[in-house]
Amino acid sequence: QAVDAFWQGGGVKGGSGTIVLPCGAGKTIVGLGVLNQAQSSTLILTTNITALRQWRDEIIDKSDIDPEDIGEYSGATKEIKPITITTYQILTYRKKKTEDFVHFGLFNERDWGLIIYDEVHLLPAPVFRAVANLQSRRRLGLTATLVREDGKEEDVFSLIGPKKYDVPWRELEKRGWIATAQCVEVRVPFKNDDVRLEYAVAEPRDKHRLAATNPAKIPVVKSLVEKHKNDRILVIGQYLDQLDEVFQALDAPIITGRTPQGKREELYEAFRTGEAPILVVSKVANFAVDLPDANVAIQISGTFGSRQEEAQRLGRVLRPKKGQNEAVFYSVVTRDSSEQEFAAKRQLFLTEQGYRYRIENFGE
Repeated sequence: QAVDAFWQGGGVKGGSGTIVLPCGAGKTIVGLGVLNQAQSSTLILTTNITALRQWRDEIIDKSDIDPEDIGEYSGATKEIKPITITTYQILTYRKKKTEDFVHFGLFNERDWGLIIYDEVHLLPAPVFRAVANLQSRRRLGLTATLVREDGKEEDVFSLIGPKKYDVPWRELEKRGWIATAQCVEVRVPFKNDDVRLEYAVAEPRDKHRLAATNPAKIPVVKSLVEKHKNDRILVIGQYLDQLDEVFQALDAPIITGRTPQGKREELYEAFRTGEAPILVVSKVANFAVDLPDANVAIQISGTFGSRQEEAQRLGRVLRPKKGQNEAVFYSVVTRDSSEQEFAAKRQLFLTEQGYRYRIENFGE
């Protein structure tokens, strides 16, 4: 239905627009369906190298396209093929802000028949127009949420094309196409009076970091992991020092921006096979990481109040599962702090999406 709504029989009304589907609902498959309709040279823009490789694997797995016709254009490899996959970072790289984009001319020279913008809501704001000006007859934006914290949602429609298809998360959940999710906010007190005092006298910009990295969260995470010891668990955070503490407390593998790409893929695969049932991850795992068996996410810190990040992190556990098709998304929040204020925005966003949202006080 999404492919047909976008393509519209190949007529003038079709071929440019945005498809909104929840994480795990099959946006990549929609992209492949459009690729099949277009039958033309295609550029696929992704969020990172992990997503790039996943797109390549999916095309090879689910089509009869010759792997030799699929090119990777990344920091490591510079291939231009009938189907070329790259990242936003490579496309928008420049040595200085005053200089031209190093790799942009290469893409502008080719007459692309189709451009697919994966996670289109992340299209970098400063280069919106540069990316949109790529020579292309057809452009497809894929996203789970059109929320942008800079308020430029409408720009996505004007530059890529209008929303052509949208299915509510809850509708797909009821039909079993994505997991049934519970959202739980776990409120934790400051570890002691010293930490509480440091928070009370801190500058506003420091308050968020102090609340987010509250040491009292570590025992809570350990308790939740023990509660879900038979599940596949992602522990997600923003601050590297805090993630290192969690990594040591749980003795579980960790993936951050410092982790080499080869090691990341090795650890993701260990998680998929069950060899490593717990994975500690930074925000590098917010987007386009296919971990279908993850059914518990524990968020210990983040850009709290960012609806976009919330949707993406929840999306890590929404992919359909065998057996009980259920997932739990925990957010561990410091009580009586700026985190709790941000949590109110998160609660509003998630309940507007139709999710059940529960608040628990740790230790009660």
